[in-house]
Amino acid sequence: MGQEKPAIIRLSCLEGARKATGFTVIIDVFRAFSCAPLFFYLGAKKVILESDPEKARMLKDEIPGAILVGEVNQVPIEGGDMGNSPSEALRKGKGFFQGRTVIHRTTAGVAGVHAAAGHCKTIVLGSFVMSGAIANYILRSGAQKVSLVAMGTRGRAPSPEDEACAEYIEHLLIGTPYDHVRAMEKIMFHESTKKFIMGTKPYLPREDPIFCLQRDVFDFVLMVRDKGGLMEAQLAVT
Repeated sequence: MGQEKPAIIRLSCLEGARKATGFTVIIDVFRAFSCAPLFFYLGAKKVILESDPEKARMLKDEIPGAILVGEVNQVPIEGGDMGNSPSEALRKGKGFFQGRTVIHRTTAGVAGVHAAAGHCKTIVLGSFVMSGAIANYILRSGAQKVSLVAMGTRGRAPSPEDEACAEYIEHLLIGTPYDHVRAMEKIMFHESTKKFIMGTKPYLPREDPIFCLQRDVFDFVLMVRDKGGLMEAQLAVT
C-alpha cells in the first residue's frame, strides 16, 4: 500500500501565517530562511527567532557573544552585526559564527513564525535550499495536513520566489506539476529579484539571489521550538 499523501493548504503573507494549521512550513526565500541553515552550517550553536527589533537588541546585550543578524524592511537592523544576507554570512565564515548564538530578526519570515506560533502543531523554516529535506521529513512524519505559507514581500504582498518554493515543496509531497525553468523566469524578472541585481543598495547584494535560488543545498530541517518564551530554530531529528 502506498504512503498516504497529506492535504496541502496554500497560504500567503502574515495573514496566511495567522490562518495556518497542522504541520506548517513558513517560507522565506529572500532571505531569512536561506540564511538560517547557513548559520548552523557555519557553526552557530543556537538561533533565536525574534520579530521585535527592540527585544532582539536586548537579547544581544543579554547573551554573551551573541550575534544580531537581520533587517527592518530590508535595511540592516540598528545595532546589529550584519544584515539578513547569505552572501555576507558566507564572507564572514565559520570563524565568526562558531559556537555563538544568533539572534535573527526579519520583517517577513521571522514575523511569520511568530504569527503562526501557538496554533500550529509543528513549524519548520522553508526555502529552496532545504526543500527536499523538508518534503522528506514531512512524508516520514505522517502529517495529514500541511500548511505552506509563502511569506512574500515584507509579509504583505505575494512574491514569486516564495510562491514557487511552496509549489516545489507541494510537488515533492504530492506530485503536482512543477516547472523550475518557468518558475525562474517569473522570479528573475520580478522586482523582488531585480532590486538585488541592480546593485544600488549595499545591503541588497547581487550575490544573494544566486544562493537563495539553489535547490536542496542542505540535507537537514530546521524546526521551531518555544524555549522559555523564545522561538528557537533547531535541527530536527531525522
